[in-house]
Amino acid sequence: MAARPKPLPAEVPQAVAIVMDGNGRWAAAHGVSVAEGHRAGSRALRPVVETAIDLGVESLAVYAFSTENWSRPGDEVEALMEIFGETIDRELADLAKEGVRTRFVGRRDRAPDWLRTKLAELEEATATESRLNLWIAFDYGGRAELVEAARRIAESGVDVDEESFGRYLYAPDMPDPDLVIRTSGELRVSNFLLWQSAYAEFAFIDTLWPDFGPDEFRAAIEDYASRRRRFGGR
Repeated sequence: MAARPKPLPAEVPQAVAIVMDGNGRWAAAHGVSVAEGHRAGSRALRPVVETAIDLGVESLAVYAFSTENWSRPGDEVEALMEIFGETIDRELADLAKEGVRTRFVGRRDRAPDWLRTKLAELEEATATESRLNLWIAFDYGGRAELVEAARRIAESGVDVDEESFGRYLYAPDMPDPDLVIRTSGELRVSNFLLWQSAYAEFAFIDTLWPDFGPDEFRAAIEDYASRRRRFGGR
């Protein structure tokens, strides 16, 4: 029997996802408010996106606000909404000039009206950009996404298989991540892209998100490139 070919090295991932974790601990370590920690985290996004462009990554999904984050103290949630607005006006608008298309994944009905308007306006303004697709998971939960997909499939009456199920997710055209990065040293996925990351490679990084930059991102990509992806084979 002929020997099976060895799996190829992973090389540069075309789709990357990041759980941006550690803003609160960063704030505590630096003696500043949690809101300032979140602002530092928002500033960390742009150089990582620009590095992804330089490396040839085509799709970058980031976990910005989960369905569970609504349970945080009211003043923190309010500050987070303000910071999202600031980030859209400051960082994401500038990234659009570099060819970044931004889309938001998750629910929107619980966000303030003014923020929903900003989300829609940014998506419309960047709809023709194609240098990099940036997906921002906002009010997102992987279980909620799967339940919603199942509900819509039941209502439609279509036959269910993996392909048809995928069409009912929040963003059917978002590619499955090749690599999922989580910062801050935590070793869990926290309800992020449960369906899409079934065969993703994972990198758990000790660095808190506000301190995560181009060097750390490149190191994660280099580690990924040394792996061999088998997708259940040998």
